[in-house]
Amino acid sequence: MEQPIMEPQKTEKKKIIFSGIQPTGSWTLGNYLGAVRNWGALQEEYRCIYCIVDMHAITVRQDPKEFKQKILEGYALLLACGVNPEKSIAFIQSHVPTHAELNWVLCCHTQFGELSRMTQFKDKSAKHPDNINAGLFTYPSLMAADILLYQAELIPVGDDQKQHVELTRDVATRFNGLYGNTFAIPEAYIPKAVSRIKSLADPTKKMSKSDENKNAVILVLDEPGTIVKKFKRAVTDSEMEVAYREGKDGINNLMTIYQAFTGKTMEEIERDFSGKGYGDFKAAVGETVADGLKPVREKYQQLMSDKAYLESCYRTGAEKATAISRRTMEKVYKKLGFVR
Repeated sequence: MEQPIMEPQKTEKKKIIFSGIQPTGSWTLGNYLGAVRNWGALQEEYRCIYCIVDMHAITVRQDPKEFKQKILEGYALLLACGVNPEKSIAFIQSHVPTHAELNWVLCCHTQFGELSRMTQFKDKSAKHPDNINAGLFTYPSLMAADILLYQAELIPVGDDQKQHVELTRDVATRFNGLYGNTFAIPEAYIPKAVSRIKSLADPTKKMSKSDENKNAVILVLDEPGTIVKKFKRAVTDSEMEVAYREGKDGINNLMTIYQAFTGKTMEEIERDFSGKGYGDFKAAVGETVADGLKPVREKYQQLMSDKAYLESCYRTGAEKATAISRRTMEKVYKKLGFVR
């Protein structure tokens, strides 16, 4: 009896994810919990491309010496937070010239009115009125280039970045309509993340590295003692009850952070700290966060002490990114009619 011929099983192609983060030195707890911590997990399910977007960072004036150090620190921190350079492509944006090339092409296919509606341009212009440069205005075109170069399908973003993904979709659709199918149309990928982490000094505001009150912000690379001290000083309320409800912004914020590191529900946290004061709770949150960030700090220190390995990682990442993005760029130039 003849055996039936078995058809080879088709493996489903993994979708491509792209995300970038600015080199600001150490990231805040909000950056970590809301974005970077998830990137390591995503690389098991998707083809992930991550980069340090140093070209975006120069829309604001930078001290060259400090900036160079921040770029290296940012790259090391990216790996320390779980991005594996053997599973993902991890590189530094300025090492891949195609980002600047496609940026110019997209600037010529993005309408002035579209860019003028971008909220980030309005916000940054207000913060830096002495340096409202053209790069700040065309920043979203470079962001679109970052995404479209790699035919990325999913873009992990928070609510504040969805506007940029929508613009990228519009520009890609316009280009495809004019010249034929060239770019994949990306979608915003909203991961199941914690609620936005708030300032420890003013829990009605987002935790931000630019906060003048250093006790308001937890940095991923803060020393354990510093983390515990900052949480002990966190603003709460006068009720002295660990409970998640409206009007308790400070406690709600601390419970959200504690939940992110322990995986406990709000009900379990309330039960665990029933009858205990805020002092016990704030100390517990501080110690839990310090312990949770310990592996990141240790890995970061290890990477920063091995500059040769770090360089080999970002060189290899740039080579891989260049190979992929150059194919897209060649297609774009051919569609436009440039002589190749």
